[in-house]
Formats: sequence, C-alpha cells, structure tokens
Amino acid sequence: MLNFKKALILFTVCLLAVSPFSLRAADAHEGDSHSQAEEISHHIQHHLQDDHYFSLFVDSEAGVHYGFPLPVILIDNGLKVFSSSEFHHGEHIVEKDGQHYTLFHGKIYKTDAAGTLDMDEHHHPTNAKPLDFSITKNVVGLMLAALLLFIGFISLAKTYKKGANNLPKGAGRVLEPLVLYVRDEMAIPNIGHRYKEFMPYLLSVFFLIFLLNLLGLTPLGFNVTGNITITLCLALFTFFITTFKANKDYWKHIFWMPGVPVPFKFVLAPIEVLGMFTKPFSLMLRLFANITAGHSVVMGLIAIVYLFQQQLTIPGSIGVSMLLTLLLFFLELLVAFLQAFIFTMLSSLFIGMAVEEHAHH
Repeated sequence: MLNFKKALILFTVCLLAVSPFSLRAADAHEGDSHSQAEEISHHIQHHLQDDHYFSLFVDSEAGVHYGFPLPVILIDNGLKVFSSSEFHHGEHIVEKDGQHYTLFHGKIYKTDAAGTLDMDEHHHPTNAKPLDFSITKNVVGLMLAALLLFIGFISLAKTYKKGANNLPKGAGRVLEPLVLYVRDEMAIPNIGHRYKEFMPYLLSVFFLIFLLNLLGLTPLGFNVTGNITITLCLALFTFFITTFKANKDYWKHIFWMPGVPVPFKFVLAPIEVLGMFTKPFSLMLRLFANITAGHSVVMGLIAIVYLFQQQLTIPGSIGVSMLLTLLLFFLELLVAFLQAFIFTMLSSLFIGMAVEEHAHH
C-alpha cells in the first residue's frame, strides 16, 4: 500500500513535470494562487473537524451555506437547548438566560455581549467552555451508521428465524459473509473456545468502523473515524474489555512472569504494564491517522481543479484531478475495509491474550 502511494505521488510529479506549460505567472496571479491555496487549506481543515452545522457545500462569493443546522445542547447553570443557526456560522453572539456564547472554530465558548475572546500566544481562546452535549455532524454520522446497521442486521436476523438453512436476502447477503469472516478469521483463531462471548463486540466494532469509513467517502462529508475522540472511545472499549475479562494467568505474566529470573521480573513488569496502555493507544492512533491522511489527500487532489486551471487549462485540470482522485478513491475503499479489519483483528488478539489459559510452569 505504501509503495502504491509512492508510485501515485511519483506519477503526479512526472505528469506535472512533462506537461507543456510555464510555471511562471504574473504577480497578481501568484497572489490569487496563494489566496486559493489558503482557502482550500481552510476547507480541508474545516472538513476534518467536527461541526455544529451540517454543511453540504458553501458558495463563498455569495456567502451562502447549503445544509441544515443541528441542535445545540449546553449545560451551564441549567440546560440550554437551541439551534446552531442562531450562531450564523460564528458571526452572531447567542444569549441564553443571561449567558452569552460564541462559536469559534467549531467550539462554543462563554463570552460577553460583545463576543470578546481572550487569546493566548498560540491564538487559542482561553475563555471558559460550557459542557457541550450537542448533536454535531459526527454524532449525526454515528446515528446514521447505527440506523443502517440496525436495519441490516434485523433483516439478517429475520432470515435466521425462518430457518437455519434459509438464504439471506437483501442486505443480509452482504452481511453474512462478513460476519462469518470475522468469526472464522479473527475471533476463533485469536480467542479460542470463548469466542462467542466476544463476538457481539467484535462484530459491532468491525461493521461500525467499516461503515463509517465508507460514509466518509461519500459527498456527505463525514469524517467520524478521522476524529481522534471517536477512535479513543473505540480503543477504550477494547482496553476495558481486555482488562476486566483478563484471567489470573494474564496478570501473572504481566507482574511476575513465570520462568524468568527474579531480577529480570522487576525489569519486565513495568514494560508489560506500559504495554497495556500502548496497545489501545496504537489502535486509536492508527485508525485516526490513516483516515485523516486519506481525506486530506483526496481533497488535495480535488483541489487541482482550482489550483492548476491556468497551467493545465480547465479541461486538463479536471481530467488530472478526476484521474488521480479516482485512483486514490479505489485505494481508500481498500483502506476502509483494511482499517476495520486491523482494528478488529488486533482487538481480538488482545482479548485472546487476556483470556488465554496458559500452561502452568
């Protein structure tokens, strides 16, 4: 996969290098290019972040946002519920029960009637933030994924109720091979005879990540698994299941490893304890980094249409952008499945290590 990405980058460089156009432009055009690049960078960063407004696309020239507002739910000296449209995309200050709130870079801060924000040296607001339980864009994505999974698995369950030998219909035909794959290739080999106990979690996390990754490739613009708080929660589930379901042999191999000289046991114990936390950390970071990188590169390739119109002409820039984006899109389809597979496989491996019955030394 890494070699393919390198080849794709090399292909892009070569294509731009041999194209018969001049890389020099007038100062005015350079200024326009810089402003376009900054605007594209802003759009990419905005896409990667969570939002209180579900934006489909924005007409920058007209200043019009196409989408719909989401409910804001705050706890600050009581419950406060209102629509995110009242912020008018961060341009207005919202007053509720004598408290004033402003929206800045997707986060809600307490402020005064003038909307004053105190900044630190890194240009980050230091204002207090209320407890925010809002229905954001990522929450909508999670709800949509949960609804689709619920509908699909209800259909599959109804098929099995009619008889064990009935063939699934509709979405069940797609789900059943994947369910068997998770069971036969991940759960049974890594966990053993206790695999049924952990199948609900493994199936849930596999299909949730896979579906969220696929939704992230649609024009809806979801980036749920590219949010580190989401991947943190998923990794914590694996950590808690591993920790609370672990048997005494697991803890014995961590704190007092059998068959190892006593002096080395004192050295290995802290390393093993650290390993308990590095495992979920790797799960969190791997999923977050791969999805974030994929979204950034795809949007960067789409931006070729705007950045290279003069050098490649409009048809040429559209053609190059579509070709590269299409190639990377198919790669991202593979990554969507691969990241769900890796997360579930490693989770089953960690659980299997915790519940494995070791031979007594």
